[in-house]
Amino acid sequence: MSTVIFALRPVEADGPLTVALPLVRRTRDPHEGQWALPGGWLDIRESLGSAASRTLAETTGLAPSYLEQLYAFGAVDRSPTRVVSIVYWALIRPDEIVEDGIENVGWFGAEGLPPLAFDHNEIVDYALWRLRNKVGYSRIAHGLLGDEFTLAELREVYQTILDRKLDPANFRRQVENSGTLIPTDRYRTGSHRPARLYRYNQDVELADRGPLSTPH
Repeated sequence: MSTVIFALRPVEADGPLTVALPLVRRTRDPHEGQWALPGGWLDIRESLGSAASRTLAETTGLAPSYLEQLYAFGAVDRSPTRVVSIVYWALIRPDEIVEDGIENVGWFGAEGLPPLAFDHNEIVDYALWRLRNKVGYSRIAHGLLGDEFTLAELREVYQTILDRKLDPANFRRQVENSGTLIPTDRYRTGSHRPARLYRYNQDVELADRGPLSTPH
């Protein structure tokens, strides 16, 4: 099992928000010392989703808000022995990120990664492609935000994922008509005009998982 975990965070102190992911430095061969996706072996008694959640917690201390099966990678030459990996991808909110006390874990921007172990560069590229496509027709962007957020913060999530600017007025009109947001009576205050806080409509799934899906 391997998992690509996406978050929006600066990779460097005071840097801009970017799509980032945690990697684990391998401590044994093959590829000892190289960075790799977090993962582990599937126990004979657990489901795939449970194994993905368990291996994430064991290697990174993270419990993502959104977890979905991505793809099966099984090229003959991807490992010294024949290994087929069921790969999941996940979204993590800022308040779910744990960094203290986790050894051999580092955060990297999804673009411009160093050479990773096995075929993990290819896996990350595919997961990033899936994220950018899915954000256009589903509501998974909310999996990268806290419980309450402004429309400007939500727009920043979309802009960071899509790597392009969005018109504020058109964006506001689209999301307010989507039925996925509930306005609160609270506001974010600061140096600018107070901005209304919204929350996600929990009655709407982040993404349609189909009839075989189970919630995580």
